[in-house]
Amino acid sequence: MVQRNELTTYLDDLLNVATFEDYCPNGLQVEGRPEIQKIIGGVTASQALIDAAIQQGADTLLVHHGYFWKGEDPRVIGMKHRRLSSLLEAGVNLLAYHLPLDAHPELGNNAQLARQLDLTITGSFGRGAGPDIGLVGELPNRVTAEVFAGQVAEKLGRTPLLISGGKDSIHTIAWCTGAAQGYLEVAAALGVDAFLTGEVSEQTVHEARELGIHFFSAGHHATERGGVMALGEHLASKFGISFQFEDIENPV
Repeated sequence: MVQRNELTTYLDDLLNVATFEDYCPNGLQVEGRPEIQKIIGGVTASQALIDAAIQQGADTLLVHHGYFWKGEDPRVIGMKHRRLSSLLEAGVNLLAYHLPLDAHPELGNNAQLARQLDLTITGSFGRGAGPDIGLVGELPNRVTAEVFAGQVAEKLGRTPLLISGGKDSIHTIAWCTGAAQGYLEVAAALGVDAFLTGEVSEQTVHEARELGIHFFSAGHHATERGGVMALGEHLASKFGISFQFEDIENPV
């Protein structure tokens, strides 16, 4: 068992939350029971994940995508009301870490994706102010884009969209999980053979071809499971509490 305040203080320090300008509040978003014994983790605080946490008697939900995003309707009505009501009535804490969980050098989504795909990290990159989010590295062996796409599909359980725009084979790569297709030009400027992220936009296809770089869209959800899983397992080990990851299926 750990006190909620102790856990949140530890997490805020571990993930360097204060150094990020984010699109949402990081940390405790919904207050529940003060003592934490069982955490359920997932990518997004959907109603299905909330229901799973409640059914399993969890007192805390740990996610990458929480609530209260910049620009969203602030009214507590409809879907938002149902989600918040479920959490509050069950006394379940909601902890959400967005960019800080992408960027952590060991437990973060990008670091965990490197481990899943057996990539060697050689550097990092960002865009604008704040800590770097994306990573740069190398594949174990030079392979064709099609072969690497097959390796990604095997490891992530989702066939990536491949836009072939570069050389015959791939050795160097940049990656940033989630919806980071806007980093494509930044990645191309690094001189890597390929860029991998979660999502794709219409213009991304043309950009990859014109910039001469292979582009992989491997799924927002699929690329961002690793961070919450690693963080939850770390907390379970450190504080002697229970953690379980619930993978709510999402093809995007």
